[in-house]
Amino acid sequence: MYSLLAEGIGVQNWTYILVGITFTLYIGIAIWSRAGSTKEFYVAGGGVSPLANGMATAADWMSAASFISMAGIISFAGYDGAVYLMGWTGGYVLLALLLAPYLRKFGKFTVPDFIGDRYYSKTARIVAVFCALLVSFTYVAGQMRGVGIVFSRFLEVDINTGVIIGMLIVLFYAVLGGMKGITYTQVAQYCVLIFAFMVPAIFVSIQMTGNPIPQLGFGGELTDGSGTYLLDKLDGLSTQLGFSEYTEGSKPLIDVFAITLALMVGTAGLPHVIVRFFTVKRVKDARKSAGIALLLIVLLYSTAPAVAVFARTNMIETVSNKPYVDVPDWFTKWETTGLISFTDKNKDGLIKYVANKEQNELVVDRDIMVLANPEIANLPDWVIALVAAGGLAAALSTAAGLLLVISASVSHDLIKKIINPKISEKGELIAARLSAVGAVCVAGYFGINPPGFVAAVVALAFGLAAASFFPAIILGIFYKRMNKEGAIAGMVVGITAMLLYMIKYKLGWFDETLPDKSEWWFGISPEGFGSIAMLLNFIVSIVIMKLTPAPPEDVQEIVENIRIPSGAGEATH
Repeated sequence: MYSLLAEGIGVQNWTYILVGITFTLYIGIAIWSRAGSTKEFYVAGGGVSPLANGMATAADWMSAASFISMAGIISFAGYDGAVYLMGWTGGYVLLALLLAPYLRKFGKFTVPDFIGDRYYSKTARIVAVFCALLVSFTYVAGQMRGVGIVFSRFLEVDINTGVIIGMLIVLFYAVLGGMKGITYTQVAQYCVLIFAFMVPAIFVSIQMTGNPIPQLGFGGELTDGSGTYLLDKLDGLSTQLGFSEYTEGSKPLIDVFAITLALMVGTAGLPHVIVRFFTVKRVKDARKSAGIALLLIVLLYSTAPAVAVFARTNMIETVSNKPYVDVPDWFTKWETTGLISFTDKNKDGLIKYVANKEQNELVVDRDIMVLANPEIANLPDWVIALVAAGGLAAALSTAAGLLLVISASVSHDLIKKIINPKISEKGELIAARLSAVGAVCVAGYFGINPPGFVAAVVALAFGLAAASFFPAIILGIFYKRMNKEGAIAGMVVGITAMLLYMIKYKLGWFDETLPDKSEWWFGISPEGFGSIAMLLNFIVSIVIMKLTPAPPEDVQEIVENIRIPSGAGEATH
C-alpha cells in the first residue's frame, strides 16, 4: 500500500512536499527567534550554546559548493579534486586552533570591527569592509547559483526564477531574524542537509558494493560477482574513454599546493564563519563549538569522494555509447535545464562520451552530479526529492550567513563606526535590515549571471579572503608590533593582486578570449593564486611595518591580553 502511494506521488510532488515542509520550518524559526536588538541581529545576543553553534557553523560552512559542487568536481577531476577536500577541511582546523578563541576574546561583532579597532584606523576599517563585501558577494553568487540549479530541475522552473524564489526565502528569515534567526534556522538546515547527503550515499553504496558505509563502499568490491573493485572499474572506464586514470593526478604539484593553501588560509579569513564564534558566551564555548562543527563537517566531507565515484561510474555506464532514443528519464529531465546536452556529431544516434573535445558529443555540468546521483541509480522518488531539499538547505544556510556579514559591514562598520556614530540602536537595526535587502538583490544578480560553476566561484572567494584578511588577522593577534600602515598596505596589495589575476585568467576581461593555462604564473590557477597574493600581503605588511612607527602602547597591551587564557590569573593562587 505504502509503495503504491509513494510511487503515485512522483518526484515533483515529493519535492513540493519536502521543500515546503523545510521552508515552513525555516520561516517558523525566523518568526519565533526574530531579533529585537542590534546584538541579537549581529551575534544572536551572544548566548548560543556550543552544540547549537557547532551545528549552525557546520551548516554555514557547508554551502552549495560543499553539498552540490564538491563531489561533482571530484567526479570529473578524480584525484585532482582532492585539493578541495584537503583545503577546506584543513582550513577549518586552522581556523579553530589559530583564530576562533582569540577573536572571540577580542569580542567584536565583525572582522572589519576587529581590524578597525586592532589597527586603530578608520582607513583600515574601510579597506576591511571593502574586502568583506567583495569576498561575501563572490561567495554568495555561488550559493544563489546552487539554489537556481535545484529549483530549475526539481520544481521545473528556469534557473533565474529559481534564484528569485531563493532570494525571497533568504530575505525573509535573514532580515527578520538576523543572526539569532539565522543561527537556529541553520541548526535545522544542518539536520536536513546531512540527512539528504547521507541517505542516497548509503543506498547507492549498498546497491553497488553491498557495504552500507559509503566511505568503505567506494573502496570495496562490486556486487556483480566479478571480484572487481569499484575504483579499478572506474579507472578502466575512464581510460577506455580517453580520460586519465581516475585515481591518478594530472595537476602540477605547485598548483595542488597553491590551491590547498589558498583554501586553507582563505577559510581562516572568511568573515561569515568567523562571526559565528562571537555568538557564544565564553572563549571556552568558542573552542567547543569549533570542535563540534569539525566533527559534523567531516561526516559530509569524508562521504563526498564516495558519492563522486558512485555518480561517475553510474553515469558512464548509463549513457556512454548508448542510443540516444533509449536514454533514461533522468537524462531527458536534466536536458530541459540545459545542464546536460547531447549533440550527435557523427549522426549515428549513439551518445559518444570521450575525452577528445572534437569527438565528444555529451556535455555535463559538474554541478548536477550530486543532485542527479539518486536518479541515475534509480532510487525511490522521495530520496531524489530529499536531495533537492538538502541542496537548498546547504545553499540557503550559507547565503543567509553571508548576507548578514554584508549587512553588518554596511550598517555597523560603515554607518555606525564611520558615517554616523550617533545613530540610535533602532536606526542601526533598520539600516542593517535595509542593507540585507540590497545585498539579496545584488546576490540574486550574481546568481543569475555567475562567473562559472558553483565551486569555482566559491574557490575564488577563498582566494580573495586569503589575499586580504588572513595576514591582517594573524599578524594582528600574534605580533603586537604590527601597525596600521603595514596592515592597510598589505591588504590593498593582496586584494589588488588577487583581483587582477582573477579578472585576467578567470573572467577574461583584458582579452577577447580567456588566456590559456600555459600563461598562468608559475603554473598556478586562479583558484590557487590566493596563496601568492597572501604571501605578497605578508611581505608588504612586514616591510612597511618596519619602516613606520610602532602601534600605541594601549593597542599592544590589548594584543598581549587576548592571548592570555581566561582564568590564568586565578590559577596561580
